Amino acid sequence: MKRAAALLALAALLPGLSACGLRPLYGGGAAGPVQTMLSGVEVAPIQGEAGWLVVNAVRDRIAATRAGTPAYRLDIKIDDQIVGLGVRRDDVVTRERRTLRARYQLVDLATGQVVLDATAGSDAGIDVARSEYATIAAEKSALERLSGIIADQIVARLARYARAKQGQ
Repeated sequence: MKRAAALLALAALLPGLSACGLRPLYGGGAAGPVQTMLSGVEVAPIQGEAGWLVVNAVRDRIAATRAGTPAYRLDIKIDDQIVGLGVRRDDVVTRERRTLRARYQLVDLATGQVVLDATAGSDAGIDVARSEYATIAAEKSALERLSGIIADQIVARLARYARAKQGQ
């Protein structure tokens, strides 16, 4: 009896959930407004290893294929820093923090106007091993992970911009 009452109450609440205003960000699939806008974004190259990793990660996430002339250019500036945190009594660093920040601007190529100006960033802790090779490998691995995280943040923000632009 209690179960039937609970199911009846749940059924009464279901119509209200459709009015909450949530819509899928990538609704419409490849022909949807968000994916259409993202496929028209050209990512400008960035110097250095961190720049190369971020650019490739963003390109991988926005579109596998691009048709026609791009409508936007994404300019990204990278700030990559490694700072020693843990220091032993003999002044040897035992822990590092790698911070990767990106300031990015979406430029409308038709007008040359910046339509989106934002930042993304993340950081990672690295244990400094006695082996220099192991430490360098850990730093590179952290950079690869951080590049992917930043690319995810950038693409999510571009998708929100595309969705908001569609609503105008």
